[in-house]
Amino acid sequence: MEFNVKNAPPEKQRSACLIVGVHENHSLSGSAKQIDDISKGYLSSILKQGDLEAKLGKTLLLHNVPNITAKRVLLVGYGDTINDNQYRQIIIDAMEALHATSSADAVCYLADLDVTERDIAWKVRQAVESIQATAYAFDQLKTEKDKRKLHKITFNASSSQREMAKKACVEAKKIADGIKFTKDLGNLPSNICTPSYMAEQAKDLSKLHDKLSCKVLDKDRMEKDGMNTLLAVSKGSNEPPKLIILEYKNGGKDAPVVLVGKGVTFDAGGISIKHSKDMDEMKYDMCGAASVLGTISAVAELKLPINIVGIIPCVENLPSGTATKPGDIVTSMSGQTIEILNTDAEGRLILCDALTYAERYKPSVVIDIATLTGACVVALGKHATGLLGNNEPLIQALLQAGQFSGDRVWQLPLWDDYQKQLDSPFADMANIGGREGGTITASCFLSRFTGKYQWAHLDIAGTAWLSGKEKGATGRPVSLLVQYLIDRCS
Repeated sequence: MEFNVKNAPPEKQRSACLIVGVHENHSLSGSAKQIDDISKGYLSSILKQGDLEAKLGKTLLLHNVPNITAKRVLLVGYGDTINDNQYRQIIIDAMEALHATSSADAVCYLADLDVTERDIAWKVRQAVESIQATAYAFDQLKTEKDKRKLHKITFNASSSQREMAKKACVEAKKIADGIKFTKDLGNLPSNICTPSYMAEQAKDLSKLHDKLSCKVLDKDRMEKDGMNTLLAVSKGSNEPPKLIILEYKNGGKDAPVVLVGKGVTFDAGGISIKHSKDMDEMKYDMCGAASVLGTISAVAELKLPINIVGIIPCVENLPSGTATKPGDIVTSMSGQTIEILNTDAEGRLILCDALTYAERYKPSVVIDIATLTGACVVALGKHATGLLGNNEPLIQALLQAGQFSGDRVWQLPLWDDYQKQLDSPFADMANIGGREGGTITASCFLSRFTGKYQWAHLDIAGTAWLSGKEKGATGRPVSLLVQYLIDRCS
């Protein structure tokens, strides 16, 4: 999708469609009023007939409006006060109506609407990300490709706002491309998207940017470094494990931000095998890893003045004669021993070695991203990502970035009271802590490997993909992470 910004009255725009707002009381937005005036009350007469129920996001498509050069006018309903989510929904509803036409381009005047405490830059950025989301189609493996024609959106901005809007437009497109990269990886089947494939994608990404480098540790190197918990997860699969390290260096001598992404390219549960229903969705268990790749891609495109290290442990978790068994005890890279009571609690096992590996970079902060617990889906559903950590300023920064980006998170407690649920009579800890507080006890487990730095954990099990008829990767939390990194640079 191509995006740009112009400052021109709607009646002079040569376009397949103009998109303007109509208030729920049928009063017209500024741009709609201009069209109404030049068309001698055409819009007003249509509204008086009751053809548009001008509630939030309701649309009405008009053809051949008098005295304007555009072929169509799309009316979109809105209310008295528009909050962040309502604005995004207005954009999404407008785009879905537009995709149903044969329009190849459109001029959008919805960024003119007043959104509580938001400026033109925010409105353009959110519009671009929302439009890209509606335009996304994963058709790489289909013989019949997506046939929607829409490929260009122009936003209107006043002369004083134009440069700000243009900058936001460019920034948003690069973030949206990072989200698309993450979605594409998540949506690939596991017979294609293996640990080795993920490693190749990281190498290819590093070749696109001078500030970016990549190295990949194989099984032998991980054995030498003592990453026994990571390797324990991969023992049941013929696919070799990979530890991917991406380094983006554009922040001088500053300590890096380390992003650690869970990359289980398929999770059958190991010996503690999952139910067969919906097991196909376990290809999404690498969405944390994909989000690190998408975030670093966006950061490199934006040329942010910051140092970032992406650490991505990638494995398959399958049952076999060589697989790790419940009751096995392994020694992690940190030297702590772990009794593996459930082989389906594998994400924390690959993450703990990666979090220990992160120490060598002397990071400013470490953020891990993982589709970690079904308990988080039960607690927060698909709307908010679970957030826990050992540093309150970092937690607050992520909360703020989530509010701005719309990729929201919700903090859960990480109290010492929960730690005892991980007690084991045979090892330093067990890898599960029972049903109660499953998201929290999983984070307690990770916290035992993060004592040497400031750390936050993002549990994206409920937000990384959608099930049902809308099945597919969401690209979350790329928008959140990029906004957090933009804020750090500010």
